[in-house]
Amino acid sequence: MIPVIALVGRPNVGKSTLFNRLTKTRDAIVANYAGLTRDRKYGEAEFLEHKFILIDTGGISGDEHGIDEVMAEQSLLAVEEADAVLFMVDCRDGLTTADQMIAKHLRVNNKKTYVVANKVDGQNFDMAIAPFYEMGIGEIYPTTATQGRGVKSLMEDVLSVFPPQEPPQIDDQRRIKMAIVGRPNVGKSTLVNRLLGEDRVIVFDMPGTTRDSIYIDYERDGDSYTIIDTAGVRRRKNVKLTVEKFSIVKTLQAIEDSNVVVLVMDSREGIVDQDLHLMGQVIDSGRALVIALNKWDGLESEQKDYIKTELDRRLQFIDFADVHFISALHGTGVGHLYESIEQAYRSATDKLSTNHLTRILEDAVAVHQPPLINGRRIKLRYAHSGGHNPPIVVIHGNQTDRIPGHYTKYLEKTFRRALDLHGTPVRVLYKSTENPFEGRKNKLSDRQLQKKQRLTKHYQKQKQKHKKKKKT
Repeated sequence: MIPVIALVGRPNVGKSTLFNRLTKTRDAIVANYAGLTRDRKYGEAEFLEHKFILIDTGGISGDEHGIDEVMAEQSLLAVEEADAVLFMVDCRDGLTTADQMIAKHLRVNNKKTYVVANKVDGQNFDMAIAPFYEMGIGEIYPTTATQGRGVKSLMEDVLSVFPPQEPPQIDDQRRIKMAIVGRPNVGKSTLVNRLLGEDRVIVFDMPGTTRDSIYIDYERDGDSYTIIDTAGVRRRKNVKLTVEKFSIVKTLQAIEDSNVVVLVMDSREGIVDQDLHLMGQVIDSGRALVIALNKWDGLESEQKDYIKTELDRRLQFIDFADVHFISALHGTGVGHLYESIEQAYRSATDKLSTNHLTRILEDAVAVHQPPLINGRRIKLRYAHSGGHNPPIVVIHGNQTDRIPGHYTKYLEKTFRRALDLHGTPVRVLYKSTENPFEGRKNKLSDRQLQKKQRLTKHYQKQKQKHKKKKKT
């Protein structure tokens, strides 16, 4: 098993900065704002042929209330999971009461702990780290995470006790990445915990609990999944904090990074414009889509009928997506989500043969021919696959740049039905076939012109000879 290393400490001591440096990513949000990281964030890292899993945690201050108390519990759970702990402190703040409280917990837990004295730049190393020896929990390593100073020597000592090991190989082609997206407080994290079967992410009755995109790998019935819990996306005019803008960017990145998107809506609030905006974002990205109307339990039958009518009316443009009525809190209908997720993934990633696509194109043209352009019929000759997730169909023909949008919609719907694709959009692209005789026509006209010029010169010479004979 590859080792698991947890980053713990007070808020804003540089845990996420070190996480990003070690994982060589920008997965953790970093800004000069305390309390950014709230859930455990996992990342794979490699250092000097050692592979390990790194856990970024929320800051622990010791006076948590409400959601901060839940966040602290998540951080302490990360310590339980870890094989080693990097306890980060801030040299500029010196030793604090919160540092001493965390140190006491780590001593009781009896985990191998390394004290990372961060933000040591511009200070005397010995004087900066001296106060932290009072905690008595291990060697102290002065670092500057933003610049990478001292990180190498730290990780050499941390990983020296673990033998280099390769992580288990997983077939990435069959690992389904599904992003759980939606407006704030619609039950995304509750659904994630229900799908996982454990309280893996923070659930709190307050909008904006999840600020980052949390990637979680797991297996179910022998199949591999990666579930992505994302921050709630509100209307742009309601986004005030800079950190929330970061969260929206991370959510959109998660959509791009996924195979299937599960859009969660609050059935008690009905379908709002922001839900439609998110659907459009998913469709524009080309990702497969499954819709989950949460909090369905407890609704009156009349209200349920009204919501279903609204779904039929407002979601006509995504008739390919499966709709599930669920209760993430009680688990009602959640298990059926996997059926749609599996089907949507297969539809988005299956290989499509050129012969099959061309036959579908020929049948579609026979039923409904392309329009006439300047008296000439647009000809579509053959089709082939151009990519997956979403399925891309490339059609070759002439005058393809003149094909109207409604005919493209017709072809997309025809391909989706003929291929029995569920939960995924289909994109149709065109390529104009070059006319092999186009160049020869120009050359022929040039020869005709040259012949005409020769004949004209010959006629003029004959005319001059005739005049000379007449004079003599």
